[in-house]
Amino acid sequence: MEKLRKVLAVCFVIAFVTALAGAAQAGPIVIKYSHVVAENTPKGQMATKLKELVEQRLAGKVVVEVFPNSQLFDDDKVLSAMLLGDVQLAAPALSKFEKFTKRLQIYDLPFLFRDMPAIDRFQQGPEGQELLNSMTKKGLIGLGYLHNGLKQMTSNVPLRVPADAKGRKFRIMQSDVLAAQFEALDAVPLKAPFSEVFTLLQTKAIDGQENSWSNIYSKKFFEVQPYITETNHGVLDYMLVTSVEFWNSLPDDVRTVLKECIDEAIVHNNKVSDAKSTEDKAKIAESGRTEIIELTDAEREQWVEAMKPVWKKFEGDIGTDMLEAAVASNKN
Repeated sequence: MEKLRKVLAVCFVIAFVTALAGAAQAGPIVIKYSHVVAENTPKGQMATKLKELVEQRLAGKVVVEVFPNSQLFDDDKVLSAMLLGDVQLAAPALSKFEKFTKRLQIYDLPFLFRDMPAIDRFQQGPEGQELLNSMTKKGLIGLGYLHNGLKQMTSNVPLRVPADAKGRKFRIMQSDVLAAQFEALDAVPLKAPFSEVFTLLQTKAIDGQENSWSNIYSKKFFEVQPYITETNHGVLDYMLVTSVEFWNSLPDDVRTVLKECIDEAIVHNNKVSDAKSTEDKAKIAESGRTEIIELTDAEREQWVEAMKPVWKKFEGDIGTDMLEAAVASNKN
C-alpha cells in the first residue's frame, strides 16, 4: 500500500510539472481581428487602438493581430470563418448579419434616423443593446457598435431627384433591405464585396454606390465618380462580434479586461468617425475631382417619399417595437 502511494505521488508530480510546462509553452491567447477597410479609417484606427490597449493591459496573456483591407477575409466570408475558429474578432457592416438575424435589418432602412446622435441614442438604449445578443443562438455575440457615419450616394450622373436613379446600377452590400431601397427608385441593385467596388466603378460596370464620407475618401471612390449627392439617407455602422464559443472560453479575468479595452477602443472609433466625416468631406471637395450635390428640402423630401415604403415591407421581420424605438430616438 505504501509503495502504491509513492507511485501515485510520483505520477502526480510528473503530471503537475507536465501541465505547467504545457501552459508555459501555450503562450498568449492570439486574437485575429479581420476587417475590410483601410487603416486610416475609423474602424482601422479602432483596431490599432485595441491592439495597443491589449498590449498595455494584457501583456503576455493576449495578443491582437490586425488584418485590414480584406487581407484575411471579406465581410461576406468572415462570419463563417469566425464560427470555424479561423478569426476571433470582426466588425462587419450591420447589413452583413442578415442571414443570422432579420432584426438588424432596422439599420438599413432608409431615412429612419435623423442624425448620428439619434443612432447613438437607439444603440445605447435597451432595444439597441438587445440587438447585440440577437445572434447568440447562431453562435455570434455582439460586443459593441462602431460608427462610420451616414451614407451618401456617388454616381457617374447627377442625382438630384429619385427619377435620376432610374435604370442605373448601384453596388450594395448583401442586404435585402438595400436591394428594396434601390428597387423603390426603379434602379438596379448589385450585391458585391467592398474590395471590388473601386474596380466596378472605374470600369463603369456599375453607375454608383452608397457609402460614408470616410470610405468614399479612403478608398478613392471620389476619383472615379464625378458626382456625390449628400443624402444622409442611411447609416453605415458596424458591429464588433466574436463567437460565443471563443468568448466563453476566455478566463473570467481576461474577458473582463479585454471587454474594457474593447469599450475604450469603440469610444475612440466613434470620436474619430465624427471628426473624419467632416474632414474627409472637405478633402473630397478640395480635390476638385467630384461635384458634391446638396439637396434642397423639396428634393430631399422626394427621396424620403420614394424610399419610405421600404419600412413597411420589413416591419414584420424587424418588429414594430424596434421600429417605434428607432423613430423615438430622433426626439431629443
